[in-house]
Amino acid sequence: MMTFLLWLLLLVFCWPLALLALVLYPLVWLLTLPFRLVGIAVTGVFEFLKAVILLPARVLGGARGV
Repeated sequence: MMTFLLWLLLLVFCWPLALLALVLYPLVWLLTLPFRLVGIAVTGVFEFLKAVILLPARVLGGARGV
């Protein structure tokens, strides 16, 4: 019986949080989208710089898996 009452207490306190999460998740996703796009662009720039810096070593026959 105590377990059932704890489940009811959990239901009473958590359903508003669950509804709030369902409503806010798409908004948070939209707000973080520009930061993820910037992160992808910065990663691309760093990969390009790495390729440019390591190009002479690759041309001269350096390690291939770097």
